[in-house]
Amino acid sequence: MTDSDSGEALGAQSAIRTLRLLRLLGDAGAEGASLAALVRLSGLSKPTCRRLLIALIEEGMAVQDPATRFYFLGREIYLLGMVAADRYGIHRVALDSVTRLAQKTGDAAFLQVRHGDEVVCLAREDGTFPLRSHVLKAGDRHLLGAGAGPLAILAALPEAEADSYLAGHARLLAERYPALGPLLPGLVRESRGRGYSLNRGILFPGSWGMGMAIRGPSGRIEACLSLAAVESRMQADREPELVTLLTGEVRLVEQRLARAAALATPLSVSAPRRKLP
Repeated sequence: MTDSDSGEALGAQSAIRTLRLLRLLGDAGAEGASLAALVRLSGLSKPTCRRLLIALIEEGMAVQDPATRFYFLGREIYLLGMVAADRYGIHRVALDSVTRLAQKTGDAAFLQVRHGDEVVCLAREDGTFPLRSHVLKAGDRHLLGAGAGPLAILAALPEAEADSYLAGHARLLAERYPALGPLLPGLVRESRGRGYSLNRGILFPGSWGMGMAIRGPSGRIEACLSLAAVESRMQADREPELVTLLTGEVRLVEQRLARAAALATPLSVSAPRRKLP
């Protein structure tokens, strides 16, 4: 390996470590994370972790609360997210559906998107019912199948793809979600047959959820809309009403995604890109 190759490898390693820290800060959410927690979760040494955090703070990607000394995502991450939202249109076209679901049901509504073998919560809106489920917030991520939304997405995948995922992730699912792992294949079949998922408090007793997958213009499963409520709010007598509301909003989002794709301007006829210095 040449000196140049060695330098590039070290640079890539540093970038990967920094990006992992950003993800950990995102997972910490509004509570923030201490230096000790970041060191433990990242596996980095304390000096390295501190050095990378200082670099992130200098670039506006992270901030440190002067009172608690906890670290949080910075303003620049928010701005980058806003820019990215214009590129990945699901957030823009689905937010009002999340709001309507929360208003009409009185319960918590979510928009979640698939990212490889994980599902990330992009938005949460709470309804007016005073008893709420607090098991999911924006920024949280779970493996496919773990929760009403991730289960809806997994069940909507082609059967062979879903079976391959279950076989390849059986051990990991059992480790992370002991109560769910053995039940998941049956839940996938049940959800596929119904066209929506129903999580009956398996992950968090007393917290129930319902989800429905969203297909993009190409037919690929892109995301889902889901609801969460205390157990008494999601019984059989209310299920048809919730399914009808979810179905209506999912269809609306799919129609909007199709229109956006049809109106998209090909890159070949867009304005010439400005060369970076």
